[in-house]
Amino acid sequence: MYEQNLYRVVEPIKKTTISRLNKSKKWDYGYNKEHDIVVISRTGQIGEIYEIQNFQIALPKVSSVYSNKEKKWKQFEYPKELSRLKSIFDWKNYPEEKKEQWHEYIDEEFKRRDDGFWFNNNGKDTYITGTHYMYLQWSKIDVGAPDFREANRLFYIFWEACKADKRCYGMCYLKNRRSGFSFMSSAETVNQATISTDSRFGILSKTGADAKKMFTDKVVPISINYPFFFSPIQDGMDRPKSELAYRVPASKFTRKKITTNEKLEEIQGLDTTIDWKNTGDNSYDGEKLKLLVHDESGKWERPDNILNNWRVTKTCLRLGSRIIGKCMMGSTSNALDKGGSNFKKLYNASDVTKRNRNGQTASGLYSLFIPMEWNYEGFIDEHGVPVFDSPDHDVFDPHGELIDIGVIENWQNEADGLKGDQDALNEFYRQFPRTTEHAFRDEASNSIFNLTKIYEQIDYNEEMSRTLGITKGNFQWVNGVKDSKVIFYPDPKGRFKVSWTPPQSLQNRVVVKNGTKYPGNEHMGAFGCDSYDISGTVDGVGSKGALHGLTRFSMEDAPASQFFLEYLARPQTAEIFFEDVLMALVFYGMPILAENNKPRLLYYLRRRGYRGFSMNRPDKIWNKLSVTEKEVGGMPNSSEDIKQAHAAAIEMYIQDNVGLQQDGSIGSCYFNELLNDWAGFDINKRTKHDASISSGLAIMANNRHLYIPNAPTQKPQLNISIAKYTNKGNTSKLIKK
Repeated sequence: MYEQNLYRVVEPIKKTTISRLNKSKKWDYGYNKEHDIVVISRTGQIGEIYEIQNFQIALPKVSSVYSNKEKKWKQFEYPKELSRLKSIFDWKNYPEEKKEQWHEYIDEEFKRRDDGFWFNNNGKDTYITGTHYMYLQWSKIDVGAPDFREANRLFYIFWEACKADKRCYGMCYLKNRRSGFSFMSSAETVNQATISTDSRFGILSKTGADAKKMFTDKVVPISINYPFFFSPIQDGMDRPKSELAYRVPASKFTRKKITTNEKLEEIQGLDTTIDWKNTGDNSYDGEKLKLLVHDESGKWERPDNILNNWRVTKTCLRLGSRIIGKCMMGSTSNALDKGGSNFKKLYNASDVTKRNRNGQTASGLYSLFIPMEWNYEGFIDEHGVPVFDSPDHDVFDPHGELIDIGVIENWQNEADGLKGDQDALNEFYRQFPRTTEHAFRDEASNSIFNLTKIYEQIDYNEEMSRTLGITKGNFQWVNGVKDSKVIFYPDPKGRFKVSWTPPQSLQNRVVVKNGTKYPGNEHMGAFGCDSYDISGTVDGVGSKGALHGLTRFSMEDAPASQFFLEYLARPQTAEIFFEDVLMALVFYGMPILAENNKPRLLYYLRRRGYRGFSMNRPDKIWNKLSVTEKEVGGMPNSSEDIKQAHAAAIEMYIQDNVGLQQDGSIGSCYFNELLNDWAGFDINKRTKHDASISSGLAIMANNRHLYIPNAPTQKPQLNISIAKYTNKGNTSKLIKK
């Protein structure tokens, strides 16, 4: 059975607190700092709280649930009499005695647009936002009226929260192909533009031609098909090619205004436009935008750069520190060297769990990923719910077609058929991803390592993530006493990921010789480390400190040839990183091979009495080491020979221990961040691959016998005579000459 993890209903606030504040209608629309939730209710009352990818969103309290006999979403029929009215000028000339009967209908449509809509969906009270209602009820797309989909409901709830949160610049949506994002974002553009004054709305895509097509084929048709009471008077052509300009505001056209004697000529114009721009780093530079739609942002290829563009256009959405506009960004991802890499960076910089002291993510956006199984055409039932597993009873789609296989099984069948063509498989994964790992798959030809094996391992790890036993946590000295014993304690926010810890009898095995501490479990494994020396950086980011632990074959109670620890972090100071490394070494009792071009870590170990833990470079004998190397150990990364040996070590490990093995088993490298770093490893840009550097050093440390130099030596001329023995009797006797 498939278990979804896209969203869950949470209870971070006491029910009594919710009830008390609901009674007095104290829940304001927007970010609630006290409870760290975003309220999307405009009624002052909240109901269920959804957590969508770690983002907690409070929905409105259930009220006025609409139900039809089918108990599902069905577009409401637009009254024929009203459909004949094309503008508010037609309404002006409409007989007064007939207007009154439509006041309530028009008011209700405005209310649904503002507050959202509740309806009975297969017996469940279901809420959709006002924006979602406008999409379903009043937006014309390529197939006519859109279908209701649970995936789109969650998308719009997330988007409403982005709009409500004053800390947020919008969303970065990682999607699957044909998920409907272009139409949904076009519908939102028209929805907002028709109720906004003195505002500008922009559209960008992977090319200018794509942006234009979105404008002419999606935005314009949606706009001209709005009912007259939502539709402002438009300047210029009926079907413009470059700009929509609204003059008379529909927002004025409510029952209150209808019943007044206000003349149409006196209604102030909206002065609101929707347009598109050619793709480029400086598109919309210097302009103020209410909404920017960024379509196909994962497909910007050189020289265009989505990162550069976002740095520029982000300023179009704010006045000083105040955010005045939002960005609706969505895309599948190209291969990493074809725009995917930059989009991946932007997506990762939009993680809601990683905020600065202003409460904002690094990008300002909030990331959302909806797996393909939620939004794959042909596998969504008549109630808009995905059919994850193959059904054991008749299930029909919105068009009455039978669904007899689950989307998971269907997807797996397609993937299995492409196993012989890695590039085709990776493209399939990017188009229809079930995980973010799938979405950012690279082309096999771009890797120096065996991508097939790497991705086999990644897929296995994703599938078995709940049973792999990886624990986040930190190390600390017992009772805070340094240089004593170390313990590991689990912590969801910990800097370490650990898949194995030695039994207690093997922990903290440190041997002291002549005042210097040495590892007691050297025979069991070793660490590799890519360190850093400077605490702060110019850009505030910098490379991460990387540490990887790897076992070797031994007779001890330990897995063989398995990466058991991963550390990829940059604490506030370098000293915190050094202490983290030291505690891990002591806990496991294993040595470390580190790069010595950034030697502060090695000097730190020596100063603390742990020089014996720092391995010397295995490719040189002692008397060939430099003074520094003799003093602190370590290995440089400068020579081409070392670079090649390092890459070869990783290649060897992947071949023998990663992915599908000859006996049908799967390798035991469970750290996907490491695997992805290997997948994108560029031997000419090694500084970008902290995980690859440290893991490669760990492999070399465990196989140091392979790198022992065959130094030429002069053999002395020896006069060797072979002794001869007689073996008669009970003992051998030397035969004397």
